[in-house]
Amino acid sequence: MNSKTEKLQLQGAAGAIAALRDAAGEGVQARGVAVIAHPHPLFGGTMDNKVVQTLARAFVACGWAAVRFNFRGVGGSEGVHDEGRGEREDMLQVIEQVAPEGPLAIAGFSFGAFVASRAVEQLWTRRDIRQLVLVGTAASRFSVATLPADAHERTLVVHGEQDDTVPLAAVLDWARPQALPVTVVPGGAHFFHGQLPLLKSLVVRHLRAG
Repeated sequence: MNSKTEKLQLQGAAGAIAALRDAAGEGVQARGVAVIAHPHPLFGGTMDNKVVQTLARAFVACGWAAVRFNFRGVGGSEGVHDEGRGEREDMLQVIEQVAPEGPLAIAGFSFGAFVASRAVEQLWTRRDIRQLVLVGTAASRFSVATLPADAHERTLVVHGEQDDTVPLAAVLDWARPQALPVTVVPGGAHFFHGQLPLLKSLVVRHLRAG
């Protein structure tokens, strides 16, 4: 993402996990580590996805070190796709190795948002999770976890109005029983083509308000 991006090789249950870390932006107070999960591996999802990179840039601008990683079987990460179960373990292993303690932020896009929700479900009572950002949450395709009620004020859910991969209605159906707000981008599609600057600004605004 920039000249200061650090390549990492971490270790997971399925073998090596390839990751990238960007330090918090210069001149801003360091706030912790954000770990960001990418979209579906079987449909071309990687840590270099443009939405994932946009999330990383937003976190870096707000004082977070941002860590992106490839799920098992993607790029330099070993193993094979495991329909979310093993991918949740991948994310938990990444968090344990890059942010074993201290303030933590968790984010994900599409399939990655589903995995992130499952990671939060497991970590919420044990870790200081300051921020949660879910974009294009794959609620029509996977069983996205219900978020803890006390996580809601720290959570940003963003979805495109015209997302034809994950219908907005499916995300609202997931959010409604939780009374969890959803930020809708008018005219937005799943990958936010032409609207990535807007997505970044929404995330930055949320992070700075937190």
